[in-house]
Amino acid sequence: MSFVFSIFMVMLFILIGEWVSKASHAYIPSVFITAILFVISYWTFMPKTFVASASFGPQFAQICIALLLVHLGTLMSLKQLLKQWKAVCISLLGVCGTIALTLIVGHFFFNWKSVIAAIPPLTGGLVSATLMVTGLKAQGLTAFIALPVTMFVTHSIFGYPLTAALLKSESKRLLSNFSQAKAENPDLVTKVEDENQVTKKSVVPEGYSTSAYMITKVAAVALLAQLFGMLTHNFLNVNVVYLIFGVLAHQLGFLEDKVLEKAGVSNWLMYGLIAFVFSQLSVVTPNGMLSIIGEIIVLILLGMLGMFLASWALSKPFGMSWQMAFACALTALFGFPADYIMTNEVANNVAQNEEEKNYLLNNMMPKMLVGGFATVSVASVIIASIFMKLL
Repeated sequence: MSFVFSIFMVMLFILIGEWVSKASHAYIPSVFITAILFVISYWTFMPKTFVASASFGPQFAQICIALLLVHLGTLMSLKQLLKQWKAVCISLLGVCGTIALTLIVGHFFFNWKSVIAAIPPLTGGLVSATLMVTGLKAQGLTAFIALPVTMFVTHSIFGYPLTAALLKSESKRLLSNFSQAKAENPDLVTKVEDENQVTKKSVVPEGYSTSAYMITKVAAVALLAQLFGMLTHNFLNVNVVYLIFGVLAHQLGFLEDKVLEKAGVSNWLMYGLIAFVFSQLSVVTPNGMLSIIGEIIVLILLGMLGMFLASWALSKPFGMSWQMAFACALTALFGFPADYIMTNEVANNVAQNEEEKNYLLNNMMPKMLVGGFATVSVASVIIASIFMKLL
Protein backbone atom coordinates (compact mmCIF):
# COMPACT_ATOMS: atom_id res chain seq x y z
CA MET A 1 0.00 0.00 0.00
CA SER A 2 1.24 3.50 -0.79
CA PHE A 3 2.65 5.25 2.27
CA VAL A 4 0.89 8.43 1.13
CA PHE A 5 -2.48 6.66 1.23
CA SER A 6 -1.59 5.28 4.69
CA ILE A 7 -0.84 8.72 6.15
CA PHE A 8 -3.99 10.07 4.51
CA MET A 9 -6.16 7.43 6.19
CA VAL A 10 -4.50 7.90 9.61
CA MET A 11 -5.00 11.65 9.54
CA LEU A 12 -8.54 11.33 8.12
CA PHE A 13 -9.57 9.14 11.07
CA ILE A 14 -8.06 11.62 13.53
CA LEU A 15 -9.68 14.57 11.72
CA ILE A 16 -13.16 12.99 11.79
CA GLY A 17 -12.75 12.32 15.52
CA GLU A 18 -11.81 15.95 16.19
CA TRP A 19 -14.72 17.32 14.15
CA VAL A 20 -17.27 15.08 15.85
CA SER A 21 -15.91 16.11 19.25
CA LYS A 22 -16.04 19.78 18.27
CA ALA A 23 -19.61 19.50 16.98
CA SER A 24 -20.72 17.76 20.19
CA HIS A 25 -18.96 20.34 22.43
CA ALA A 26 -16.56 17.59 23.57
CA TYR A 27 -19.36 15.39 24.93
CA ILE A 28 -18.30 12.75 22.37
CA PRO A 29 -14.53 12.23 22.81
CA SER A 30 -12.46 12.52 19.64
CA VAL A 31 -10.35 9.50 20.60
CA PHE A 32 -13.47 7.34 20.85
CA ILE A 33 -14.58 8.16 17.31
CA THR A 34 -11.04 7.76 15.95
CA ALA A 35 -10.63 4.40 17.68
CA ILE A 36 -13.95 3.16 16.25
CA LEU A 37 -12.79 4.14 12.76
CA PHE A 38 -9.49 2.30 13.26
CA VAL A 39 -11.30 -0.84 14.46
CA ILE A 40 -13.80 -0.80 11.58
CA SER A 41 -11.00 -0.30 9.05
CA TYR A 42 -9.02 -3.22 10.48
CA TRP A 43 -12.09 -5.44 10.38
CA THR A 44 -12.95 -4.48 6.80
CA PHE A 45 -10.60 -3.04 4.19
CA MET A 46 -7.30 -1.80 5.70
CA PRO A 47 -4.20 -3.99 6.18
CA LYS A 48 -2.85 -4.46 9.71
CA THR A 49 0.36 -2.59 8.82
CA PHE A 50 -1.06 0.65 7.46
CA VAL A 51 -0.06 2.70 10.55
CA ALA A 52 3.53 1.45 10.32
CA SER A 53 3.42 2.23 6.60
CA ALA A 54 2.61 5.83 7.57
CA SER A 55 5.90 5.83 9.59
CA PHE A 56 4.15 5.74 12.99
CA GLY A 57 5.96 2.63 14.20
CA PRO A 58 7.53 1.68 17.55
CA GLN A 59 10.69 3.75 17.05
CA PHE A 60 8.73 6.90 16.25
CA ALA A 61 6.52 6.22 19.29
CA GLN A 62 9.60 6.09 21.53
CA ILE A 63 10.80 9.43 20.14
CA CYS A 64 7.32 10.90 20.74
CA ILE A 65 7.29 9.69 24.35
CA ALA A 66 10.75 11.11 25.12
CA LEU A 67 10.08 14.53 23.59
CA LEU A 68 6.51 14.87 24.87
CA LEU A 69 7.42 13.94 28.44
CA VAL A 70 10.10 16.63 28.48
CA HIS A 71 7.53 19.00 26.94
CA LEU A 72 4.99 18.20 29.68
CA GLY A 73 7.45 19.58 32.21
CA THR A 74 7.12 23.00 30.54
CA LEU A 75 3.33 23.26 30.75
CA MET A 76 3.10 24.66 34.27
CA SER A 77 5.36 26.31 36.82
CA LEU A 78 6.10 24.96 40.29
CA LYS A 79 4.73 28.27 41.60
CA GLN A 80 1.27 27.48 40.27
CA LEU A 81 1.44 23.94 41.62
CA LEU A 82 2.21 25.29 45.09
CA LYS A 83 -0.48 27.98 44.85
CA GLN A 84 -3.17 25.38 44.08
CA TRP A 85 -1.86 22.76 46.49
CA LYS A 86 -5.37 21.85 47.66
CA ALA A 87 -6.43 20.94 44.11
CA VAL A 88 -3.22 18.93 43.72
CA CYS A 89 -3.89 17.00 46.96
CA ILE A 90 -7.50 16.26 46.01
CA SER A 91 -6.54 15.15 42.50
CA LEU A 92 -3.74 12.89 43.70
CA LEU A 93 -5.88 11.41 46.47
CA GLY A 94 -8.57 10.76 43.88
CA VAL A 95 -6.03 8.79 41.84
CA CYS A 96 -5.12 6.83 44.99
CA GLY A 97 -8.80 6.07 45.55
CA THR A 98 -9.10 4.83 41.98
CA ILE A 99 -6.09 2.54 42.27
CA ALA A 100 -7.15 1.17 45.65
CA LEU A 101 -10.72 0.31 44.65
CA THR A 102 -9.90 -1.10 41.21
CA LEU A 103 -7.03 -3.23 42.53
CA ILE A 104 -8.84 -4.56 45.60
CA VAL A 105 -12.25 -5.21 44.05
CA GLY A 106 -11.11 -5.86 40.48
CA HIS A 107 -8.69 -8.58 41.60
CA PHE A 108 -11.60 -10.68 42.87
CA PHE A 109 -13.39 -10.67 39.53
CA PHE A 110 -10.72 -10.40 36.84
CA ASN A 111 -7.26 -11.68 35.93
CA TRP A 112 -4.51 -9.86 37.87
CA LYS A 113 -2.48 -9.01 34.76
CA SER A 114 -5.53 -7.63 32.95
CA VAL A 115 -6.34 -5.35 35.90
CA ILE A 116 -2.72 -4.14 36.06
CA ALA A 117 -2.70 -3.50 32.30
CA ALA A 118 -5.95 -1.49 32.35
CA ILE A 119 -5.53 0.75 35.41
CA PRO A 120 -2.73 3.20 34.33
CA PRO A 121 -4.69 4.59 31.34
CA LEU A 122 -7.65 5.07 33.70
CA THR A 123 -5.52 7.30 35.94
CA GLY A 124 -3.78 9.05 33.06
CA GLY A 125 -4.00 9.48 29.34
CA LEU A 126 -2.29 8.75 26.06
CA VAL A 127 1.26 8.59 27.39
CA SER A 128 0.42 6.07 30.13
CA ALA A 129 -1.52 3.95 27.61
CA THR A 130 1.51 3.97 25.30
CA LEU A 131 3.84 3.03 28.16
CA MET A 132 1.65 0.07 29.08
CA VAL A 133 1.43 -1.09 25.46
CA THR A 134 5.21 -1.01 25.04
CA GLY A 135 5.70 -2.69 28.42
CA LEU A 136 3.29 -5.51 27.55
CA LYS A 137 4.99 -6.02 24.19
CA ALA A 138 8.43 -6.13 25.79
CA GLN A 139 7.28 -8.89 28.14
CA GLY A 140 5.50 -10.84 25.41
CA LEU A 141 2.07 -10.30 26.99
CA THR A 142 0.39 -9.44 23.69
CA ALA A 143 -2.91 -11.00 24.80
CA PHE A 144 -3.42 -8.03 27.17
CA ILE A 145 -2.48 -5.20 24.77
CA ALA A 146 -6.09 -4.40 23.87
CA LEU A 147 -6.91 -3.60 27.52
CA PRO A 148 -4.94 -0.33 27.99
CA VAL A 149 -5.95 0.85 24.51
CA THR A 150 -9.65 0.13 25.08
CA MET A 151 -9.48 1.72 28.53
CA PHE A 152 -7.91 4.88 27.10
CA VAL A 153 -10.64 5.07 24.46
CA THR A 154 -13.58 4.26 26.73
CA HIS A 155 -13.06 6.09 30.02
CA SER A 156 -13.49 9.55 28.50
CA ILE A 157 -17.03 8.62 27.42
CA PHE A 158 -17.92 8.51 31.11
CA GLY A 159 -15.58 11.27 32.28
CA TYR A 160 -16.45 14.13 29.92
CA PRO A 161 -20.22 14.43 30.49
CA LEU A 162 -19.89 13.84 34.26
CA THR A 163 -17.19 16.50 34.61
CA ALA A 164 -19.19 18.97 32.52
CA ALA A 165 -22.26 18.39 34.72
CA LEU A 166 -20.19 18.93 37.90
CA LEU A 167 -18.69 22.16 36.53
CA LYS A 168 -22.16 23.44 35.60
CA SER A 169 -23.40 22.70 39.10
CA GLU A 170 -20.37 24.45 40.60
CA SER A 171 -20.89 27.44 38.27
CA LYS A 172 -24.48 27.88 39.41
CA ARG A 173 -23.39 27.63 43.04
CA LEU A 174 -20.70 30.27 42.51
CA LEU A 175 -23.05 32.63 40.67
CA SER A 176 -25.61 32.42 43.47
CA ASN A 177 -23.06 34.27 45.64
CA PHE A 178 -21.65 36.41 42.85
CA SER A 179 -22.96 39.80 44.01
CA GLN A 180 -21.66 39.37 47.54
CA ALA A 181 -18.29 38.05 46.33
CA LYS A 182 -17.91 40.97 43.91
CA ALA A 183 -18.61 43.50 46.65
CA GLU A 184 -16.08 41.90 49.00
CA ASN A 185 -13.31 41.39 46.44
CA PRO A 186 -13.53 43.20 43.06
CA ASP A 187 -10.36 41.41 41.87
CA LEU A 188 -12.37 38.20 41.57
CA VAL A 189 -13.97 39.41 38.36
CA THR A 190 -10.91 40.77 36.59
CA LYS A 191 -9.80 39.07 33.40
CA VAL A 192 -8.70 35.52 34.07
CA GLU A 193 -4.96 34.94 34.08
CA ASP A 194 -3.54 32.01 32.13
CA GLU A 195 -2.33 29.88 35.03
CA ASN A 196 -0.43 27.76 32.57
CA GLN A 197 1.82 30.59 31.48
CA VAL A 198 5.25 31.50 32.81
CA THR A 199 7.14 34.33 31.17
CA LYS A 200 10.79 33.58 30.47
CA LYS A 201 13.24 35.42 28.24
CA SER A 202 15.04 33.48 25.54
CA VAL A 203 18.84 33.20 25.86
CA VAL A 204 19.28 33.84 22.11
CA PRO A 205 18.09 36.74 19.93
CA GLU A 206 14.48 36.46 18.82
CA GLY A 207 15.33 35.73 15.18
CA TYR A 208 17.46 32.74 16.17
CA SER A 209 14.85 31.08 18.37
CA THR A 210 13.56 28.87 15.57
CA SER A 211 11.64 25.61 15.70
CA ALA A 212 14.87 23.70 15.10
CA TYR A 213 16.50 25.50 18.04
CA MET A 214 13.63 24.60 20.41
CA ILE A 215 13.40 20.97 19.27
CA THR A 216 17.17 20.62 19.63
CA LYS A 217 16.96 21.81 23.23
CA VAL A 218 14.15 19.38 24.04
CA ALA A 219 16.12 16.52 22.46
CA ALA A 220 19.20 17.59 24.46
CA VAL A 221 17.23 17.43 27.72
CA ALA A 222 15.87 14.00 26.75
CA LEU A 223 19.41 12.83 25.98
CA LEU A 224 20.65 14.06 29.37
CA ALA A 225 17.75 12.19 31.00
CA GLN A 226 18.80 8.99 29.21
CA LEU A 227 22.45 9.46 30.29
CA PHE A 228 21.33 10.04 33.87
CA GLY A 229 19.34 6.83 33.70
CA MET A 230 22.36 4.91 32.45
CA LEU A 231 24.63 6.36 35.15
CA THR A 232 22.12 5.47 37.88
CA HIS A 233 21.46 2.02 36.37
CA ASN A 234 17.84 3.06 35.73
CA PHE A 235 17.09 3.41 39.44
CA LEU A 236 14.20 5.61 38.27
CA ASN A 237 12.22 4.68 35.19
CA VAL A 238 13.53 6.71 32.26
CA ASN A 239 10.05 8.09 31.51
CA VAL A 240 9.88 9.61 34.99
CA VAL A 241 13.39 11.04 34.47
CA TYR A 242 12.28 12.64 31.17
CA LEU A 243 9.51 14.44 33.03
CA ILE A 244 11.72 15.53 35.95
CA PHE A 245 14.41 16.85 33.62
CA GLY A 246 11.74 18.71 31.62
CA VAL A 247 10.47 20.43 34.79
CA LEU A 248 14.01 21.34 35.89
CA ALA A 249 15.00 22.66 32.45
CA HIS A 250 11.83 24.77 32.38
CA GLN A 251 12.34 26.18 35.88
CA LEU A 252 15.97 27.03 35.08
CA GLY A 253 14.86 28.93 31.98
CA PHE A 254 16.52 26.60 29.47
CA LEU A 255 13.20 25.49 27.96
CA GLU A 256 10.40 27.87 27.00
CA ASP A 257 6.80 27.51 28.20
CA LYS A 258 4.92 24.95 26.11
CA VAL A 259 8.09 24.56 24.08
CA LEU A 260 6.93 22.01 21.51
CA GLU A 261 3.70 23.95 20.91
CA LYS A 262 5.82 26.99 20.09
CA ALA A 263 7.99 24.81 17.85
CA GLY A 264 4.84 23.70 16.04
CA VAL A 265 5.38 19.96 16.45
CA SER A 266 3.44 18.97 19.58
CA ASN A 267 0.28 18.07 17.65
CA TRP A 268 2.25 16.01 15.13
CA LEU A 269 3.96 14.04 17.89
CA MET A 270 0.62 13.54 19.66
CA TYR A 271 -0.99 12.32 16.44
CA GLY A 272 1.89 9.90 16.01
CA LEU A 273 1.31 8.50 19.49
CA ILE A 274 -2.43 8.22 18.90
CA ALA A 275 -1.84 6.35 15.64
CA PHE A 276 0.67 3.99 17.28
CA VAL A 277 -1.62 3.24 20.24
CA PHE A 278 -4.63 2.61 18.02
CA SER A 279 -2.56 0.41 15.71
CA GLN A 280 -2.55 -2.09 18.58
CA LEU A 281 -6.27 -2.57 17.94
CA SER A 282 -5.29 -4.56 14.85
CA VAL A 283 -4.97 -7.66 17.05
CA VAL A 284 -8.50 -7.28 18.44
CA THR A 285 -11.29 -9.34 16.93
CA PRO A 286 -15.01 -8.56 17.36
CA ASN A 287 -15.31 -11.41 19.85
CA GLY A 288 -12.18 -10.24 21.65
CA MET A 289 -13.57 -6.72 22.01
CA LEU A 290 -16.85 -8.02 23.40
CA SER A 291 -14.97 -10.19 25.88
CA ILE A 292 -13.12 -7.25 27.49
CA ILE A 293 -15.63 -4.40 27.29
CA GLY A 294 -17.49 -5.61 30.40
CA GLU A 295 -14.26 -5.65 32.43
CA ILE A 296 -13.35 -2.18 31.17
CA ILE A 297 -16.71 -0.68 32.17
CA VAL A 298 -16.62 -2.30 35.63
CA LEU A 299 -13.09 -0.97 36.27
CA ILE A 300 -14.10 2.52 35.08
CA LEU A 301 -17.09 2.58 37.43
CA LEU A 302 -14.96 1.33 40.33
CA GLY A 303 -12.28 3.90 39.53
CA MET A 304 -14.74 6.78 39.40
CA LEU A 305 -16.32 5.65 42.66
CA GLY A 306 -12.85 5.63 44.25
CA MET A 307 -12.26 9.15 42.93
CA PHE A 308 -15.55 10.36 44.34
CA LEU A 309 -15.01 8.91 47.82
CA ALA A 310 -11.48 10.29 48.08
CA SER A 311 -12.34 13.77 46.77
CA TRP A 312 -15.52 13.97 48.87
CA ALA A 313 -13.51 13.17 52.02
CA LEU A 314 -11.16 16.13 51.38
CA SER A 315 -13.69 18.64 50.02
CA LYS A 316 -15.00 19.95 53.35
CA PRO A 317 -11.62 20.16 55.19
CA PHE A 318 -10.18 22.02 52.19
CA GLY A 319 -13.12 24.43 51.93
CA MET A 320 -14.17 23.21 48.49
CA SER A 321 -17.56 22.02 47.28
CA TRP A 322 -17.78 18.30 46.60
CA GLN A 323 -18.66 19.09 42.97
CA MET A 324 -15.45 21.08 42.45
CA ALA A 325 -13.37 18.52 44.33
CA PHE A 326 -14.77 15.63 42.28
CA ALA A 327 -14.23 17.57 39.03
CA CYS A 328 -10.57 18.12 40.01
CA ALA A 329 -10.15 14.39 40.65
CA LEU A 330 -11.79 13.52 37.33
CA THR A 331 -9.11 15.47 35.44
CA ALA A 332 -7.07 12.27 35.81
CA LEU A 333 -9.28 10.83 33.06
CA PHE A 334 -8.33 13.38 30.40
CA GLY A 335 -5.99 16.19 31.55
CA PHE A 336 -4.86 19.13 29.41
CA PRO A 337 -6.18 20.48 27.02
CA ALA A 338 -9.59 18.82 27.63
CA ASP A 339 -9.79 20.29 31.15
CA TYR A 340 -9.15 23.79 29.76
CA ILE A 341 -11.65 23.43 26.89
CA MET A 342 -14.39 21.98 29.10
CA THR A 343 -14.07 24.60 31.85
CA ASN A 344 -14.09 27.41 29.30
CA GLU A 345 -17.15 26.01 27.52
CA VAL A 346 -19.09 25.66 30.78
CA ALA A 347 -18.23 29.22 31.82
CA ASN A 348 -19.35 30.51 28.41
CA ASN A 349 -22.64 28.63 28.58
CA VAL A 350 -23.57 29.46 32.19
CA ALA A 351 -22.37 33.08 32.51
CA GLN A 352 -24.69 35.89 31.43
CA ASN A 353 -21.94 38.46 30.88
CA GLU A 354 -18.17 38.88 30.78
CA GLU A 355 -17.91 39.66 34.50
CA GLU A 356 -19.62 36.43 35.47
CA LYS A 357 -17.52 34.47 32.99
CA ASN A 358 -14.26 35.84 34.40
CA TYR A 359 -15.46 35.14 37.93
CA LEU A 360 -16.20 31.52 37.08
CA LEU A 361 -12.91 31.06 35.23
CA ASN A 362 -10.88 32.58 38.05
CA ASN A 363 -12.50 30.19 40.52
CA MET A 364 -12.50 26.98 38.46
CA MET A 365 -9.81 27.13 35.77
CA PRO A 366 -6.67 27.14 38.00
CA LYS A 367 -7.94 24.15 39.99
CA MET A 368 -8.79 22.17 36.86
CA LEU A 369 -5.50 22.92 35.09
CA VAL A 370 -3.33 22.14 38.10
CA GLY A 371 -5.35 19.02 38.91
CA GLY A 372 -4.94 17.72 35.37
CA PHE A 373 -1.23 18.50 35.32
CA ALA A 374 -0.60 16.77 38.67
CA THR A 375 -2.44 13.61 37.62
CA VAL A 376 -2.02 13.14 33.87
CA SER A 377 1.37 14.78 33.40
CA VAL A 378 3.10 13.65 36.59
CA ALA A 379 1.30 10.91 38.54
CA SER A 380 0.22 8.84 35.52
CA VAL A 381 3.79 8.50 34.25
CA ILE A 382 4.98 7.34 37.66
CA ILE A 383 2.02 4.97 38.04
CA ALA A 384 2.53 3.43 34.58
CA SER A 385 6.23 2.94 35.34
CA ILE A 386 5.42 1.17 38.61
CA PHE A 387 2.64 -0.97 37.15
CA MET A 388 4.89 -2.21 34.34
CA LYS A 389 7.00 -3.87 37.04
CA LEU A 390 3.88 -5.55 38.50
CA LEU A 391 2.98 -7.36 35.28
